[in-house]
Amino acid sequence: MIIKTKKDIPSSEITDPLIFRERRKIIKAMLATMVAGAGISPTLADNNQSVWPDLPKGDFSAEFLTPTPAELIKNHTNYYEFAFNKKDPASLAQKLRTDPWTIEISGEVEKPGRYYLEDILRQQTLQEHIYRFRCVEAWSMVVPWVGFSLGSLLKTVKPLSTANFVKFTAVHQPEVMPKQLNNAMLEWPYVEALRMDEAMHPLTILAVGMYGDILPKQNGAPLRLVVPWKYGFKSIKAIVKIELLKRPPVTTWNKFAPNEYGFYSNVNPAVAHPRWSQNSERQLGSGFFTPRRQTELFNGYGEQVASMYSDMDLRHFF
Repeated sequence: MIIKTKKDIPSSEITDPLIFRERRKIIKAMLATMVAGAGISPTLADNNQSVWPDLPKGDFSAEFLTPTPAELIKNHTNYYEFAFNKKDPASLAQKLRTDPWTIEISGEVEKPGRYYLEDILRQQTLQEHIYRFRCVEAWSMVVPWVGFSLGSLLKTVKPLSTANFVKFTAVHQPEVMPKQLNNAMLEWPYVEALRMDEAMHPLTILAVGMYGDILPKQNGAPLRLVVPWKYGFKSIKAIVKIELLKRPPVTTWNKFAPNEYGFYSNVNPAVAHPRWSQNSERQLGSGFFTPRRQTELFNGYGEQVASMYSDMDLRHFF
């Protein structure tokens, strides 16, 4: 996975520059190979069709959940680097440069380095993960993500015993991200973090796709974090750096408004946001007369994750 210099790589292993620039085709071909290797016959499709229709399901993929229509999610995104509304990022994000894409992994690890996304994907098992997604703004959706275990990636770089937290940094492209260019509202680039046990939990994934296709730019392409039992702002988009740290880092929203956005920010209907209740949620795409859904502790994933917080007072917003 560690990037080699050109002189260290046999000519047969060097990817043709034209092919390398066409990330979408590379990933589709890789995914088809992975699925075929599992004995499944995939259909390589055009942009609006499924890339891998029979992708294996993750252990916690909730097939009983009905995914929110894809077009709603593609046009309803919080992506403050581009806009403070939910509609404009769908068009503005198309200017984001995602080729080539590398992720720097550093800190308390034995094997730090800068890795091409393609190389990471070649060593990971992609699965479909149908998860609830709960925004801190009290709306929700269900998303069939395509991704792989964050813990699996971290294991490849061999975390040291001193690694207690994982910090994620998003891309910084102010020339195409208007709010970064104007240094508006938040401190850029966007930063989020997890405790080490949260990062290693099997529910925590890095997503590269959704709805059987490559992840749209406005939804966090080419690589985003998904932590389904936490409020959505924890699931950072367009990751370029992962650091393993001894101490908890300062995260973007927690720094901006620490009384409203805690470091943990686990979904908790019993603890209100200072400006609104978290007891219920509006399901994206539901009709005006559709009753709001009652929010569940840990977004319904308490059976899997509650033990990590058994020593914490859940009556506080954290």
